[in-house]
Amino acid sequence: MSNEMYSDEIDREILFHLRQDGRLTNVELAKRVGLTPPPCLRRVKRLEEAGIITGYRAVIDPTALGRGLEVLIDVEVSATDRKTFEEFEETVASYEEVIEFRRMFGRPDYFIRVAVADHAAYEAFLTGKLSGLPCVLRLESHLTMKEIKTLS
Repeated sequence: MSNEMYSDEIDREILFHLRQDGRLTNVELAKRVGLTPPPCLRRVKRLEEAGIITGYRAVIDPTALGRGLEVLIDVEVSATDRKTFEEFEETVASYEEVIEFRRMFGRPDYFIRVAVADHAAYEAFLTGKLSGLPCVLRLESHLTMKEIKTLS
C-alpha cells in the first residue's frame, strides 16, 4: 500500500477512525474527520475499491471461543526444495489452531501464532500435528507473560 493511494490527511484520519471502530456510521465518521457525509462516504468507497480497506470484522474475546491460550512458535525447517516448502505451508495453514502464519527472512524460517483452549490442547497440537511434520527441524514456543499492545 503506497501513500499515493491515500495521499491526504483526511484519508489517513478516516482509516484511523475506522481502525478504532469499524462500526462507525458514516455520519459519525464524517463528523470526526471534518467532512459532510456525502464526501466522506465517497472517500470510504474509494478506499474500499482501491483495496486499502479490505474488510470489516468483529473482534471476539478468544476465551469465549475456547481459545484463551495463544502461543507464538518459531519454526526452522530442513527443506530446501520448493515442493516441500509448499506442502509444509499448505498443511500448517490448514490447521484450525493456526491464526497467523508467516514465512520469515533469515531465522526462524516461519513464525506461527496458535490459539488453543489450554496447555494440554497446545501440547496435543504441538506433538500431534506440528512436530510430526517431516521437514520440521526445530520448534521454539513462546508463551505470553503480558499483552501490552495489540492491533485488531
